Amino acid sequence: MQLPPALTPPVSLSPPPGELGRRFVEAWQELEAPSAWRRILVAVSGGPDSLALLHLLHDTRHTHRLDILVGHADHGIHPESAAVAQRVVHAANALGCAVVVGRLALGPGTSETTARTARHRWLERARRAEGAEAIVLAHHRDDQIETVLLRAVEGSGPAGLAGMRPRQGRLLRPLLRFSRAELGDYLAARGVVAWSDPANEDPAHRRSWIRTRVLPLLQEGAPDVGERLLRLAEQAGGNRRGWDAALDLIPGLDPRPGSGRISVAALPLAGYDSDLALALLQATARRAGFVLGPRRAERVFRLLKAGRSGRVLELGAECRAELAFGRLCFYRSTAAPSRLVIASDAGEARWGAWRVRWSREAAPAPGRRDGWVAWFIGQEVVLRAPAPGDRLPPLGGTGRRLVVRCLQDARVERSRRGGWPLVEVDGALQWVAGVCRGAGAVPAIGEGALRIEVSDG
Repeated sequence: MQLPPALTPPVSLSPPPGELGRRFVEAWQELEAPSAWRRILVAVSGGPDSLALLHLLHDTRHTHRLDILVGHADHGIHPESAAVAQRVVHAANALGCAVVVGRLALGPGTSETTARTARHRWLERARRAEGAEAIVLAHHRDDQIETVLLRAVEGSGPAGLAGMRPRQGRLLRPLLRFSRAELGDYLAARGVVAWSDPANEDPAHRRSWIRTRVLPLLQEGAPDVGERLLRLAEQAGGNRRGWDAALDLIPGLDPRPGSGRISVAALPLAGYDSDLALALLQATARRAGFVLGPRRAERVFRLLKAGRSGRVLELGAECRAELAFGRLCFYRSTAAPSRLVIASDAGEARWGAWRVRWSREAAPAPGRRDGWVAWFIGQEVVLRAPAPGDRLPPLGGTGRRLVVRCLQDARVERSRRGGWPLVEVDGALQWVAGVCRGAGAVPAIGEGALRIEVSDG
């Protein structure tokens, strides 16, 4: 396939954003991105939709005042993918934006589902590595219509028929009210030539089949089928929002979100009518970013009714449900993070599901031993996950306590224990964060020490 020599002209040639830019600003403001956000990762494939998104964000940067980082996932599926990646870099540089490219090396024949999963995982890793607060995606109005129809064909429930949300955690979709045609016109006015992925027209792919075969056929008998599908999505979205709100309004559920997980009180749910319980279970899983179908929701409900604490259900796609200490938790299984050596005077890092901050400060009087902040003598500490047989001498206590017993007494679910943050100093374990401070490496009051603070996510 012949590619254009460049995907964008120099930034000086770009005309003002105009009416579409004004509408984009309104759509962006309705996302209600936190004012503390400073940087966004914009997913740019090199196609017209994502290039239009990039130009709109650049043209309206004076309103959102965010640092724009371009992220391109080179799937390695199409033979021209490396050349497309180079042109995305050129497009980003022409607008003065930093760019990061991921080489996924998936190879020909990779399914669209596998490619999408790999792309989103890479985007999230890039977001964290580059210090961006959100990922911005170029899904638009036509994509939404296709999504609703595709989910209807696949037998999705009401929540799935609601389609894509403008804001889903750290995923932002500001183009859902814009059509493919008007985004193309916007690019044409700027003289931008985009790459056209042939897979988008290949009916062998499920979504392309919907786009090229099913929708045109439906439009022959119902020209306004797109508007009808969008109305269906809005009605289903209202249903989804209602159940999401119910989690906070129904007495006794006590939802507690965490990093990639959520838990609710098990006893009230187990006593509800099954239809009500199933709807609430699905809403709970959605809040943690999981899709819980009706059959798997029924399995979770049976777990609740049985009341077997400590039981874990596999729900597919690395998602699990766990019943422990009177609460039902949905979470995604992850490997324990590697050791983190903390030796500098100040810094911050993510460690698994946790955020760790450290600094050199004068130590106060020893506080509660189950706090989330602790001070340590020495120039270096190591943050690590628990290992079998770990013990520590508790501050103000006697003997040496097993870490696993400390975590059990603190009612920490089994699923969280493998990635729980521990601190050792000079090879000796001295802190189970939030649970138990050890008796060693404790500084005197006013002594300069390394302050470690751990928080969830």
